[in-house]
Amino acid sequence: MTKKNVRFFFSAVALLMTAMSAMAQGNGAAGITEATQMVTSYFDPATKLIYAIGAVVGLIGGVKVYSKFSSGDPDTGKTAASWFGACIFLIVAATILRSFFL
Repeated sequence: MTKKNVRFFFSAVALLMTAMSAMAQGNGAAGITEATQMVTSYFDPATKLIYAIGAVVGLIGGVKVYSKFSSGDPDTGKTAASWFGACIFLIVAATILRSFFL
């Protein structure tokens, strides 16, 4: 390449870099705001889903505890406590996450 071609190449690259930096002058606040709105819009359906899962877990746990109680299993209290704890954990976790992030 001749000196003229090299000079033209480097001036074209410099012009391209200047144009790219001029287009990227925003601080990204609009993108961050949009991402925040998208994430917070998912919390209400996710919280309701976790509550529904907690209700299903509670129903299954109630049936299991009832079957153990009916059969006279001595381990009924431990089973009831573990299922009840799982339901309480799901409800409290959903509530805390919602209040923490919103």
